[in-house]
Amino acid sequence: MAKQKLEILHEEEAFLVIDKPSGILSVPDRYDQDLPNAKHLLQEMYGDIFTVHRIDKDTSGLLCFARTPEAHRHLSQQFAAHTPHKVYLALVEGIPMQEEGIIETPLIEDPRKPGRMTTAAKGLSAYTTYKIAETFVNFSLLEVGIKTGRTHQIRVHLQSIGHPVVADPFYGRRQQLLLSSLKGKKYRLAKGKEERPLMDRTALQAHQLAFEHPVSGAQVTFTTELPKDFRATLNQLSRWDK
Repeated sequence: MAKQKLEILHEEEAFLVIDKPSGILSVPDRYDQDLPNAKHLLQEMYGDIFTVHRIDKDTSGLLCFARTPEAHRHLSQQFAAHTPHKVYLALVEGIPMQEEGIIETPLIEDPRKPGRMTTAAKGLSAYTTYKIAETFVNFSLLEVGIKTGRTHQIRVHLQSIGHPVVADPFYGRRQQLLLSSLKGKKYRLAKGKEERPLMDRTALQAHQLAFEHPVSGAQVTFTTELPKDFRATLNQLSRWDK
């Protein structure tokens, strides 16, 4: 775990905001405490760290942790009340018919697939908004907002309208996005080389986060850049999927 690095975007006595890379858990795993996770890494650097919210392991982007019990209480109340403003960027299959939309389908744990979620009329309420940010031929980049924080909410909601997140291992159409699938017959791979995927993790980024400062009460907003794999994928889509 010591080899893992986290980018600290904001640091003060009350809280931290980091840019979590894909592949690292937000908090310790329930069954394997030794798996790399942001909370343990931050504890090694700062001592006491308190969980405020979390994002999925494969999702990259903004994550906030409290550094004092008082800040933890204040921030946790905000997130429990769903008052923070959250914006995600999602690369999805296909192009939605509507430029923007709202998805309010309730969610429950899938009884057939433990650990996964599904839509159901009698599930927990869930509210997701989306807006098209960029379109290609076979894919779209969406700005996604959530007012509830259900497990896998964005991923399940987008799949439910026929536009799953690219390379989502649970709800997607493909495990990875390959350049060869975009270039077709124009793709050439050097002899003896193995193709590396453009994207081999859920193409979802926690892009913007705004909440009330736990001490001053002022509104604070944080934004992060897309990681290298996401930028490279969009660049190739702009070249070959237009």
